[in-house]
Amino acid sequence: MMMIHILIAEDDESLLNLYSIYLKKEGYEVFPAQNGLEAFDILENKHIDLIITDIMMPEMDGYEFVRLLRSQNPLIPILMITAKEDFASKHQGFRLGTDDYMVKPVNLNELLLRIQALLRRANITSQKRLQIGSTTLDYDSLTILHGTKSMTPPQKEFFLLFKLLSYPDKIFTRTQLMDDIWGPNSDSDLQTIDVHINRLRRKIQDNPDFEIVTVRGLGYKAVVKA
Repeated sequence: MMMIHILIAEDDESLLNLYSIYLKKEGYEVFPAQNGLEAFDILENKHIDLIITDIMMPEMDGYEFVRLLRSQNPLIPILMITAKEDFASKHQGFRLGTDDYMVKPVNLNELLLRIQALLRRANITSQKRLQIGSTTLDYDSLTILHGTKSMTPPQKEFFLLFKLLSYPDKIFTRTQLMDDIWGPNSDSDLQTIDVHINRLRRKIQDNPDFEIVTVRGLGYKAVVKA
């Protein structure tokens, strides 16, 4: 079984070692970095399932790291750990795409629980697959498998479908989908979502396991067929 890969970006070497040793003991494979630039170097060469990042780091701080990362990968879970506990700092982190936020000093048992929750919420398993009926979405290859048929839609369309199917019956607004898939600073307008959804619908119209439903005035949701 493949191990879950966690990247930790933290410039305090003692904390970086503490988090790394603890998570390794819990069965995770850990990749340490001391700033955002080092973290990106790791991301270019390694498959990473979840990221833990500090805010105040040299070279590239946590805010800039998250902002750039979200423009490239809208789905990877990000947990921000920082000494900054004021609301403005938390708001900035969440606005840029952080999924969860912890304030130092961190309880390691709570850290583990939050990591497990983020992985579960993102439907990340050792095989990085989402199973809906007889259809499999393979995140690593961006492939939709149904029976003997295999389809590899464009990256953004796959991310949209994976997001919707990770939370069946949950309504996502166009703004939420735009922020999650394209990033909060994207120049694309909300009609981009409609265009991609329509293309995706045409490709999955014969799939018996699920469909994408328009919720008038609100957005879209994935419905799993009985």
